[in-house]
Amino acid sequence: MALINDTTLRDGEQAPYVAFNTAEKLRIATLLDACGADELEVGIACMGAKEREDIKELLGLGLNARMMTWNRMKLEDLEASLSCGIRAVDLSLPMSDLLIEVKFGGSKTALLRELETVVTTAKREGLFVCIGGEDSSRGSVEFIREVMELSRECGAQRFRYCDTIGIMTPTQTYTAIKSLNELNLLPIEMHTHNDFGLANANALSGIDAGAVSLNTTVMGLGERAGNASFEQILMALKHLYGENRPLDPHAIRALVHTVSHAANLALSPNAPVVGDHIFAHESGIHAHGMLKDSHTYEPYTAQEMGVESSFPIGKHSGSATISYHLSRMGITAERGILRELLPKIREIVTSRKRVLDHFELRSLYQESLCL
Repeated sequence: MALINDTTLRDGEQAPYVAFNTAEKLRIATLLDACGADELEVGIACMGAKEREDIKELLGLGLNARMMTWNRMKLEDLEASLSCGIRAVDLSLPMSDLLIEVKFGGSKTALLRELETVVTTAKREGLFVCIGGEDSSRGSVEFIREVMELSRECGAQRFRYCDTIGIMTPTQTYTAIKSLNELNLLPIEMHTHNDFGLANANALSGIDAGAVSLNTTVMGLGERAGNASFEQILMALKHLYGENRPLDPHAIRALVHTVSHAANLALSPNAPVVGDHIFAHESGIHAHGMLKDSHTYEPYTAQEMGVESSFPIGKHSGSATISYHLSRMGITAERGILRELLPKIREIVTSRKRVLDHFELRSLYQESLCL
């Protein structure tokens, strides 16, 4: 099975205007663990004493998920993480010429020297080490290979391939990861961004090409347009990849609503997996099919997510939907009256931009009976 390394508490919190307090972090981590996240990236220790205190409290939860911190490839960052008692680290360094120029004055020699020093120190401390290849998607294959070779020699156990500004397509991602995977140097982790709406697709393309792990955030929260979505990736791995992942719908909903509240970010009603409207069927054709068999127009059941399918009375509703709602009120609808009701319902809903409730439908039906 693919490993889900969730970074809501690091990259997610780096989203503009977002800041989690300690209680929110503890709640989010506990729910991520309950939802089946394999690893949690829980912060940046070098940010300061308060961040380190939070990391220590998170470690104290004793969760099943392995916890790791994000670090620049610097000894002072590593030492800050070690002071928290962390046993796994992501050590980040740039892969593209552009960022190497900005961060290392263009010197790849200096970069590689820093890598050797920091990774060797981390391994001497017995840590699990992931090399974070920042901006890998704009780096050369030759240099990424050089970094992976040296990282393996120093004892690193994973390489994080970062599409830092979200510029890859799924086909490009597959080709790049397959090529790196065939080098048989280090297991690869996917870190994808959603600037073109492709973070989920690129993360899964990486898995298709041989990557073993992928980064997610709850709601896809993160810098700019965000990251691959934890809840969407979780559902895709279960249903599209056939992974045996038990799902707790109450925990998933609690997790998403906790992050939504903590980030002060509204959840879209049509958000995949957890949106309030995704099991609502207004179209007459869809509702007619769903009333006969729930598999007709749902790729996974509403019950799996702890809710029920619904059939709003709207502009696109058909006679099957109207009959369904009337029958639930003990009314056996006359076919002729149903035909009369549909244009009235469409006019009402279009003018006020709101569906009918049961009481309004019953009143309309009774008015039609009296005409």
